[in-house]
Parts: sequence; C-alpha cells; structure tokens
Amino acid sequence: MNARTGTTRTGTVLRVPPISPELHAATGERYDAVDLPGDPTDPGVADDPARAAFLAEHGGDVVAIVCSNLSPVPASLIEALPRLGVIANHGVGYDNVDVDVALARGIAVSHTPDVLDDAVAETALALLLAARRRIVTADLFVRDGAWSKGAFPLTDQVSGSRVGILGLGRIGRAVARRLEAFGCAISYHNRRPVPGVGYAYAASPAELAAGVDNLIVIVPGGPGTEGLVDAAVLDALGPRGLLVNVARGSVVDEDALVAALQEGRLGGAALDVFAREPEVPAALLVRDDVVLAPHVGSATHETRAAMRRLTLDNLDDWLATGTLRTPIPEMSASPGEGGER
Repeated sequence: MNARTGTTRTGTVLRVPPISPELHAATGERYDAVDLPGDPTDPGVADDPARAAFLAEHGGDVVAIVCSNLSPVPASLIEALPRLGVIANHGVGYDNVDVDVALARGIAVSHTPDVLDDAVAETALALLLAARRRIVTADLFVRDGAWSKGAFPLTDQVSGSRVGILGLGRIGRAVARRLEAFGCAISYHNRRPVPGVGYAYAASPAELAAGVDNLIVIVPGGPGTEGLVDAAVLDALGPRGLLVNVARGSVVDEDALVAALQEGRLGGAALDVFAREPEVPAALLVRDDVVLAPHVGSATHETRAAMRRLTLDNLDDWLATGTLRTPIPEMSASPGEGGER
C-alpha cells in the first residue's frame, strides 16, 4: 500500500536492478517492495532457478516495477507478473523495457523526460570541448612533465564551427541553445523537420554529417536507431570530423567507428555511451583522439534527485488514480518528439 496517499490500489513493488541506492531506499520507504534476484548483466539470468523460484512465490503480488534505464524488463519478466499495472522507469530512455509487450497487456510505462535535459546537454558540450581542445591530453601533458620540454600542440576551436545534431528533441534543443552562444552554425536531422525551428534541416544522417565539423548524437536507443551512425555516416563526417555520442551505444556501429579511427577516415570521437557497457573496445582505450566517459550524461546530484522524485511521483499517481505524469510517448494520443535520450 502507498503510505503517502493511502490508496486502496495495493500490491508489491518490484525493484529491478540496477537502481541507485537512493531510489532503492526511497521505494522501500513508500511501498511494500521486493528485489528481483540475479545479475542483470548475466545473459542467462532469465533461466536462473533462484529467479524462477522468486517469481513463482512473489510474481502474483507485484503490481508495479521500479527500474532504471539499465534494468532489463523483457517480455519474460512482464509475462511472469499477472497483476503488473505500471513500469516506472528512472530515465528518459526506456529501450530496456519491452514496450510492445507491456502496452499490449495494458501496462502503463513512465519515464523521466525534461528533468535531465540540462545535465545531458552539459555533458555533450563538455565532451565536444574536451575533444576539440584536447583537454584530457593536455592534462596528462602537464602531469607527465612534458610542458618543460616544449609547448602543447595547437588544437581546434569550437566557436564558429559547424555542428550537426542528430535528434533535435528536448535535449537536442538544449544542446543547440548552448552552441548558439559559441556562434556555431547549427543543423540537424530528425525523422521529419521540427516546426518553428530555424536551424538547417538535413534529409539524412549522412547528409547532416557531410556538412558539419562536429556531429552530436542524441537520438533514442532501440531497434529503430540501431546502427544509425554507420560507416557511410562516419565517412561523410570525414578525417577532420568529430563524433560526439551522448545517446545510446547501440546507435553507433562501434566496429565501423573503430575502423574509421584506425584508418584515419574520422578525426576523433567523444563518447559517453557504448554498445556493451561497461565494456569498451580496447582499440578505443589507447587512442588520444578519443575522449571516453562512463555513461555520466545525467549523473549530477541535482538531476538524479529530480529523476528520482519524478519516478516515484509517477508511481504514486498511478497507484492513486491510474494516471501518469510523464507517460512514454507511445501511450499518448499525440506522440512525443523524436530525438530524446
């Protein structure tokens, strides 16, 4: 039962790992909550006898799931929960959830848009600046004592450069507004032009890449965007171009990216996400033309607190009234914008 609202819509809340300690604790304070056993990174976890026994015992009591966008919520788990009514996802991206199966069952799904736009936009710019101005390499240059032996090489300026945004949704527009302050020429690609936007529209990712110095990727993950940035897009970006990815690792063909860098067909990359996190291709670890971050796009104290509040507010509202504050676009009569993380 929801202690805050006193709703009669009762049942157990299932916490699907991994979720933050703060979200884990807050969920336990508000609800009767249990934890799904098993390592979510284990490909065979769905066949784990301990998980099967847990679901046989508790599955019939579960009315809600709380998860992060790193928590797998596949069809097999959804089907094992006959009373499941809502999946409250802590993250704007929700490619971790089998949405088709959930919606076919009439299960509501929420996410946390808007509250992380600024943090992810900051990360995109930080990566762009770090890569173009070679900040990481410059830091090591000082620490290693190389400065006393000569000057650090000249770098490329971001101000006045041409920047393409692949996915001009809420976060993409937050990135664009910040780039305007740098005097950048901004263009973008979405599935369709965004009304009321003055930036130049490119008809395809390759066309966008061919006309810019820096390409920032901020589209949703999932089957529809898998491998969207392929060898052709990287070749169009070219040997002086920089790829920045703050979307999902699946959006970029990682093998093609490594090959383009090794063969000098791409100038550099700045990456917050990877195809098989937390694994990072060894070929990227040794390159000084690549900046790497451990998926920290929204990882600020302020943003994670806001995401946590919105996740639990969605759960509170569903238990009290059967409605959500921020349902995923697929639940809306007016689908949301493309280009979100």
